[in-house]
Amino acid sequence: MKYSKIKGTQDIFGDDIKYWNFLEKNLREILIKYGYHEIRTPIFENTELFYRSIGENTDVVQKEMYTFKDKGERSITLRPEGTAPTVRAYVENSMINFGQPYKLFYIGPMFRYEKPQSGRYRQFHQAGAEIFGTDFPVADAEVIAMLDKFFKKIGLREYSIKINSIGSLESRNKYREVLKEYYSDKIDNMCDDCKRRYNTNIMRLLDCKVDKEYSKDAPSILDSLTDEDKEHFENVKSFLDSFEVEYEIDSSIVRGLDYYNLTAFEVEHNKLGAQSVIAGGGRYDGLVKELGGPNTPAIGFGIGIERVILAIKEEKIEINNPEEVDVYIAYIGKKSAKTAIEIANILRDRGIKTYLNISKRNVSGQLKHANKVNAKFSVIFGNEEIEKDIVTFRDMESGEQTQVERSWFVDLIIEKLNNR
Repeated sequence: MKYSKIKGTQDIFGDDIKYWNFLEKNLREILIKYGYHEIRTPIFENTELFYRSIGENTDVVQKEMYTFKDKGERSITLRPEGTAPTVRAYVENSMINFGQPYKLFYIGPMFRYEKPQSGRYRQFHQAGAEIFGTDFPVADAEVIAMLDKFFKKIGLREYSIKINSIGSLESRNKYREVLKEYYSDKIDNMCDDCKRRYNTNIMRLLDCKVDKEYSKDAPSILDSLTDEDKEHFENVKSFLDSFEVEYEIDSSIVRGLDYYNLTAFEVEHNKLGAQSVIAGGGRYDGLVKELGGPNTPAIGFGIGIERVILAIKEEKIEINNPEEVDVYIAYIGKKSAKTAIEIANILRDRGIKTYLNISKRNVSGQLKHANKVNAKFSVIFGNEEIEKDIVTFRDMESGEQTQVERSWFVDLIIEKLNNR
C-alpha cells in the first residue's frame, strides 16, 4: 500500500531546504546577538493551557485546535502557537529567578485545523521571541526593531510594519461599548462569525475578511485609550523613531488572541495577497499571572516561516545552498577505495564539502552522479594514478580536466573554490 502525507502538511526537502536553513541560521544569529536564549517546549500541552491563555471564545480554541484524549483520559492539544507554552515553561521552571528582563526564543512546528492554501498549513512552523519582566516601552520598540533588522538581513524589501495600541482592560471595555453601538445597525447583514463575535469578542469584527466594508469607517481604539495608555503608545513610537524603524499606525490591528494588551503589531508583505501577514505580536502583561506566575509584564512576536519563504521567493532573493557539493571523489576499483577514503578525510578536515562515491558505478556513471548532486569539481583516480601519486582534477561546469600531484591538489581546490 502506498501512503500519502496528511492533508495540510508538507515534506520539505531538496532545493527548498536551503530556505529553511537560511532563515533559521540568520534568525538564531540575530536573536543571540540581542541576548535571547533558546527554549524547546513539548509539541503538546494540557488543553486547559490554551483555554486560559488564548481565550475560549477565540477562533483558535473554538475551531482550529487539534485536541484529543490520551490513554490516561487527559485532554491534550497539539500546540497552536508558541507563546503560551513558553510562558508555561517560564512559570514552571521559575525563570523569574534568572534575572529580569529575561529573553527567550523558539523555532518549531505548530498545528491548526485550517483550510490549507498557499502559505497556510495544518502543520506550520513558527519562530518566536519573548521578553519577560519589563513594561518599559523601549522593550516594545526593540522587539519591533529587531524584526525589522531580521527582515532586512535576509534581503526582504517589500514589507511594511503596522502598529497599534489595544490599550489596557479599561480602554478596551470602553472601546467595546463604542463598537457595539457602531455595529448595532450593521450586524444583521454581516457573516455568521461576526454575529457570534458581536457578543463574545467584538473587537475581532475589525479584522473580518468577509465584511471589510462594514469596518472601514469603524471608530479607532486610539480614541478610547486612557491617558496612561496613550502615553505608553507615544513612547513606543518615539523609541521606534530612535531605532530608525519605518512604521504605519493601523488601528484595525487587534490580534486574534485574548492575552494581548497595549502594543500590537504586524508585518505585512506587499506581494502575498490574502496571507500577507508574515509576523505579528504584542504585549501580554497579564498572561504570566494568569498561568500561575507572579505579576510579570511581557512582550513578544511570532514569525510564520512558510510565509517568509514565500516572500523570499516572490522577491526572487538568491540564496546559496549549503548542501551543494564542492568536490565529488570518483575512483576505479576496490583497491582505490581506501585511497579515496583518505582523500575524503583530508578534504572534509579542511572544511570542503565532499561527496565520496559509495556505489558500484563505473567512472562515467560516477561523473553523471556528480552532475546530479551539483558538484563543482571532481577528483578522479584509479590504480595507475595511485602509483604515480597524481589525481585527475575536473571542473564540472566547464568540463576541463587536468592531472595534478596529490601533494598540492587540496590547495588547488581551495584556490578554485575561492575564485568561483
